[in-house]
Amino acid sequence: MCGIVGIVAKSHVNQTIFDALTVLQHRGQDAAGMVTCEGNRFYMRKDNGLVNEVFRTRHMKRLMGNAGIGHVRYPTAGSSSAAEAQPFYVNSPYGIALAHNGNLTNADELIDQVFRDDLRHVNTTSDSEVLLNVFAHELQAQGKLVPTADDIFKAIARVHERVTGGYAVVAVITGYGIVAFRDPNGIRPLVYGKRETKQGDEYMVASESVALDTSGYTRIRDLAPGEAIFIDMDGRVSTRQCANNPRLTPCLFEYVYLARPDSIIDDVNVYKSRMRQGVSLAEKVKRERPDHDIDVIIPIPDTSRTAALEMANHLGVMFREGFIKNRYIGRTFIMPGQTERKKSVRRKLNPIELEFKDKVVMLVDDSIVRGTTSQQIVQMAREMGAKKVYFASAAPAVRYPNVYGIDMPAADELIAHGRTDDEVGQEIGCDWMLYQDLDDLKESVRSGNSEIEDFDTCVFDGKYVTGDVDEAYLARLEAKRNDAAKNKKVVETNSNESACLQNKID
Repeated sequence: MCGIVGIVAKSHVNQTIFDALTVLQHRGQDAAGMVTCEGNRFYMRKDNGLVNEVFRTRHMKRLMGNAGIGHVRYPTAGSSSAAEAQPFYVNSPYGIALAHNGNLTNADELIDQVFRDDLRHVNTTSDSEVLLNVFAHELQAQGKLVPTADDIFKAIARVHERVTGGYAVVAVITGYGIVAFRDPNGIRPLVYGKRETKQGDEYMVASESVALDTSGYTRIRDLAPGEAIFIDMDGRVSTRQCANNPRLTPCLFEYVYLARPDSIIDDVNVYKSRMRQGVSLAEKVKRERPDHDIDVIIPIPDTSRTAALEMANHLGVMFREGFIKNRYIGRTFIMPGQTERKKSVRRKLNPIELEFKDKVVMLVDDSIVRGTTSQQIVQMAREMGAKKVYFASAAPAVRYPNVYGIDMPAADELIAHGRTDDEVGQEIGCDWMLYQDLDDLKESVRSGNSEIEDFDTCVFDGKYVTGDVDEAYLARLEAKRNDAAKNKKVVETNSNESACLQNKID
């Protein structure tokens, strides 16, 4: 889960890319980067940190050009060091900078191919750099001094043949324009739009439509699975389907948690889909406990608020804000390391005693992954004097790791893995655990777009739409993603950075 943006405009794009990345900050808080293009030169700035920390005035002044791309990173299987920040760059052919949202499931195999067959060097552990080198090699294989849109689309077709996984990509080819494409299953989102100016039309490609909205671009449409778009430096747009058997199976978790509610993804209004999630939760309460004793429904800020409000309305129960959120603490789900997540929950949320004392409380969250946050929130509710604490999840039980760009941990670190719903309730300390049914969640999204064939639901049912994920792959991924491995990486990164600093001092 990262955020990407690409722009071709009639004036400098640095500020617009900065604004778009700020709007996409929820998709990645670990690092940010930008590459702009003026004539035949690239200008780059990237580092660890939030968007407004990475880009200072002195950096913005140097990011010249009327075309560029940006990225906010959320680390998955790779490292969190500054060297892994995107975009990545190669100088052959032409000069290409690329940013990527997702995860390649055959990255290890591709690294060997890139080295042995393509004669290219990959310098980091990021699969985005692997993807860049595959694309660069296939574009170079077209053998053109000046690439055409047809050459670029042929190269992307070859990328689809070689690469598997979930990916949304944006790249800038120095002097030529912006390229973007989406994986053949449409797992990760990608949308483009247009802004009319006196100088001519300007175009933006982004992970979510909200990035277009806030910069004054009109949303045109989502890229189809396997489709590519090329926008040259003069603003001419070309699109082509580059995959052999494309199939729209977007990530269902985007609609539950990842995306902003004011976004539209694959023609589905995320806000409306979350309203429908709340209604279906209410219907499940009526089925399971028609004589329920719920006094108040309280959301866990922020992503569950829409579902919780509709749930309350549908049940005729009071809706109240019971937690005040510290907005200067990052999203705990995407924080590296269990220790940091545990410390963050109490700093992030503070309960209002009035809304809990002597009441039967139904807490509503978008999902439960590790259970760390949920367990502490239930405890807070009890400390505030709640008579009973129920817990509802707008998503089904998360029992399997994600392999397409969301850093859901090893299966053993997922609280619902190997447990029944009631057992999860016991683990987090609530009196009743209520999960959304998977079919209901699918319907809440598909109601917005009946053309969606199916969804990537791997975190809920262990079914991986790319068909290349087996137990051996998951075991390798677990070795990279478990908290012990992440803590080791943090220590190694800190040691390397300290050594570099000491070398500078010496």
